[in-house]
Amino acid sequence: QVRLVESGGDLVQAGGSLRLSCAASGPIFQINAMGWYRQAPGKQRELVATITSSSVTNYADSVKGRFIISRDGGKNSVYLEMNNLQPEDTAVYYCHAREVFTTVLSAPLNYWGQGTQVTVSL
Repeated sequence: QVRLVESGGDLVQAGGSLRLSCAASGPIFQINAMGWYRQAPGKQRELVATITSSSVTNYADSVKGRFIISRDGGKNSVYLEMNNLQPEDTAVYYCHAREVFTTVLSAPLNYWGQGTQVTVSL
């Protein structure tokens, strides 16, 4: 069973920084892309940033220039460096793994982590 475990969420003041980490474990042959999504109270889950196995990145406009996504393919891990955090960044942040192959012949599946809370105060 593939699992994603996030860490790094915390309470921080506006203008501060946090680094989220997500590690995938289990029978993994290959992960094509990993990313971060967030969901604020009363809102839909939204994309924050993604990164492919070839390190192509994509960011939501709201975080461009402030957040940096990176990946350690050897460890099946993804990170999110968040700078100049603002109250509107407050949300539960979810790690996502897209097109996970458990063997070379398996059908790819997608997985979500359980989420980590980020709260930004004024």
